[in-house]
Amino acid sequence: MILETIKSQKITFEQKVVTLARLAEGSIEVLNKSDALKKYIEEGIICDLFEGNAPYRPRYIVPDYDIFIKNGSKFLNLEKPTNIWEAIHSLLILYKHVPSITTMPVYLGNIDYLLEPFIKDENEAYLAIKLFLKHIDSTITDSFCHANIGPKETKAGLLILKIMRELELPTPNLTIKYTEETTDKLAVEAIQTALVTAKPSFANDKIFRDDFKGEYGIVSCYNGLKVGGGANTLVRVRLGALSKLATSKEDFLEKVLPNVSKEMLDYIDERSRFIIDESGFYESSFLIKEGLLEKDKFTGLFGFVGLAECVNNLLGAIEKKDRFGYSEVANKLALEIVSSMHGIVAEHKSEYAGSFFGNTHLLHSQVGIDTDRNESPGCRIPVGEEPEIYDQIVQSSKFHKYCPSGIGDIFVFDDTFKSNPEAILDIIKGAFETELRFFSLYSDSCDVVRVTGYLVKKSEMEKLDKGEQVLRDTTVLGKGARDNAKALDRKLRSE
Repeated sequence: MILETIKSQKITFEQKVVTLARLAEGSIEVLNKSDALKKYIEEGIICDLFEGNAPYRPRYIVPDYDIFIKNGSKFLNLEKPTNIWEAIHSLLILYKHVPSITTMPVYLGNIDYLLEPFIKDENEAYLAIKLFLKHIDSTITDSFCHANIGPKETKAGLLILKIMRELELPTPNLTIKYTEETTDKLAVEAIQTALVTAKPSFANDKIFRDDFKGEYGIVSCYNGLKVGGGANTLVRVRLGALSKLATSKEDFLEKVLPNVSKEMLDYIDERSRFIIDESGFYESSFLIKEGLLEKDKFTGLFGFVGLAECVNNLLGAIEKKDRFGYSEVANKLALEIVSSMHGIVAEHKSEYAGSFFGNTHLLHSQVGIDTDRNESPGCRIPVGEEPEIYDQIVQSSKFHKYCPSGIGDIFVFDDTFKSNPEAILDIIKGAFETELRFFSLYSDSCDVVRVTGYLVKKSEMEKLDKGEQVLRDTTVLGKGARDNAKALDRKLRSE
């Protein structure tokens, strides 16, 4: 496999370096695993999402970039910026030194707020921000990289949206934090941008702020995490596969689910323990020493996929009227399962979960991976079975309170909405009133599309189909999700 990677002409040099590093990490075993855990992993029920056998950095890192802008960095020999050019170059330098599971930053900060103080001339700011975003897309070649804007309207935020429409680039991913103080002007601009380039998504700011006691960041696909912290690890369970071990729904809730949850939580603790106690990250990183990160603001994520398949399997539901998303019986069972997982996770106290979170890990509705078959993302209704949009929102919103670290749905609109983005804004406002946490959208004519949570270009996937190299490694994942999970076949919403 090492020699095959070295000789490959289908991946870039940078992709070879990352692949070789992962192969090296995978060649050793340092984590303690129970026999039961090993069996779950072998059966594909528990998955560590390719984090490696010897994790040496947290999976998701959410630096407090405000501190960096105010103070600069002694380690990087950077003074605090005084103009727009110094601000963007300082941020680009710092991003190079922010690791994650992808080796690249998954969070770039509330970039409109970071840049707004430096905007003196809008024409100059337009050029600076355009070059800033182009640089990010060309050097952070992984669309799990995520920036935030809002909730307040700023000149920088409006410029960012305008430029993203012009560039149509998949990186960085983008979320607007939406609340009552967000102007309709900013929200409509965001929707118009999303109908061209599949971003930004909308985050229900009030819910996230309540859960994270103030400042939070939306990172990677749609993961909510505490600014100044992050997540050491994300381990997930495939509920659809797990349900096949149960003899009944009672057996699943009373025995099968608690058993796998115990092994999951122990594994999250073990992976976190190695990062905290043995990897040296928290002792050596300048991000910690300069106050951009705090260990107590890190936790672990308990992820799950395949709720729909789990429920349908347990009920033997074949007809649409009996299945998850349609049947009251199925939806009630689904809520019982998610509520049960939430309770199990909340009751598990761990020295390897930060004190900010009461020493608990967080439940996460995971979006899936490119090799998933017959496992829908998190709590989502399977692609191709979606009901009308209002029914889907009402059904989905009931699950969102259980997953503070991430959950959401994706809606595809036809081109007619480009002339009436206010209609989508009305839908979003109504959805957030039902306590929906996160809303993503794009147009059926977009080249940039949202796969499960991250973004890829359809034109880039076509290059892969021809065996050509592509710049971003997430394009490979998007192609797999397109081919294996029909991720681009979502129901089209028409006016």
